[in-house]
Amino acid sequence: MVALPPEEFYAGLNKTLAGAGAFITDAQDRVLLVKPNYRDHWLWPGGHVDEGETPDQACARELAEELGLTVPVGRLLGVHWVPPFGDRPLPLVHFLFDCGHLPDADRLVLQEEELDACGFFDPTEARALMPAYLVRRLEAALEARHRSTSFYLTGGSPEYTP
Repeated sequence: MVALPPEEFYAGLNKTLAGAGAFITDAQDRVLLVKPNYRDHWLWPGGHVDEGETPDQACARELAEELGLTVPVGRLLGVHWVPPFGDRPLPLVHFLFDCGHLPDADRLVLQEEELDACGFFDPTEARALMPAYLVRRLEAALEARHRSTSFYLTGGSPEYTP
């Protein structure tokens, strides 16, 4: 077998996108969620990992961009591999970081170009705002934080039901 030149070898490998999100709660343990104007559901603040960026750096950047928030990015709560679906032709590996607690939403400055709203929601309210695959991630994140563990999930799409 003839070895391929590096550019051909890497061009032929499977491609996967990376995303990062922040798991933040308030004094009542309600979860901070955002409503992007390009999605029909709510999710954690965060976004795609840019070239040359680590997932935790992407998390910090997205918090600053979306909500004007600068907080320490804490430990990794978990990783969720999500297959391609909708208009996204590639799988996504999502890193969810524990970014602690905020006393209230007063510090948040909404990036109106990308987000319609943000707010803190108790887990029951959050479940009603998210598709099933994100509810799985929510449940896993709540347990990982409570038990000081981490999670790894695979699968899911807006149509996913466990």
